[in-house]
Amino acid sequence: MTAPLALGPARAVPLSAVNPVAQLSAIAVLTVVLLVSGDLVTPAVVLAAELALFPAAGLTRPREVLRRTWPLLLSAAGVAWVNVAFGALDGTAAWLSGATWGLRVVALALPGVLLVAATDPVRLADALTVHWRVSTRFAYGALAALRLVPLLAAEWETIRSARRARGVDAGANPVAAARLVAGTAFALLVAAIRRGTRLATAMDARGFDSGVPRTNARGSVFRRRDGWFVAGAVAVCAAAVGTSVALGAWDPLLG
Repeated sequence: MTAPLALGPARAVPLSAVNPVAQLSAIAVLTVVLLVSGDLVTPAVVLAAELALFPAAGLTRPREVLRRTWPLLLSAAGVAWVNVAFGALDGTAAWLSGATWGLRVVALALPGVLLVAATDPVRLADALTVHWRVSTRFAYGALAALRLVPLLAAEWETIRSARRARGVDAGANPVAAARLVAGTAFALLVAAIRRGTRLATAMDARGFDSGVPRTNARGSVFRRRDGWFVAGAVAVCAAAVGTSVALGAWDPLLG
């Protein structure tokens, strides 16, 4: 059985010292710039800055990086291929367009990977409720859901192992394999609904839906370094756009 993917850092990493709200603010800045830019240079510069943060997030082993990013890389490759195969451009221009869209997908999603790898979900929920005044019902409900994600991955493997032990195996038949996956997914969905219902009942029993204002025991502090982190994201975006303009590659999608 494979170990479920952990959501937060197993140990303290440098990026963990940055307030989650500051990380979300930096992600918002990067997202706006990447959505506006339609050239290859801007996402390439932003991506280089994001890759430089991998050691600060504790992602130093290639196997760990691949384990966390393979769905993203697969999606980016699919987006690039669709643009090359079905786009209006031909030849080198088509490949350039595909590479641009693929890089944008990776650059847009990697900050989320860094946030998940370096941030404890409890700190994230605390920061959202303290600094952005997010509803505690929503914040801690989302926290509870995030905590269940590794459990779902483990339960998927448990269901597969149990069916294999009973002799239920698709073998080399692709149709049987598809049916087996669908059956496993349905069993997992039923179990997830039951667990979610029990969790919602338990949270309501503890007053999460009472409407009474709640205090925060742990708190969350926005320090000077958090402001510098957001400023660094702004500087990276400015450098990316400036480099693109200097090279004559800047192509705003909204222009």
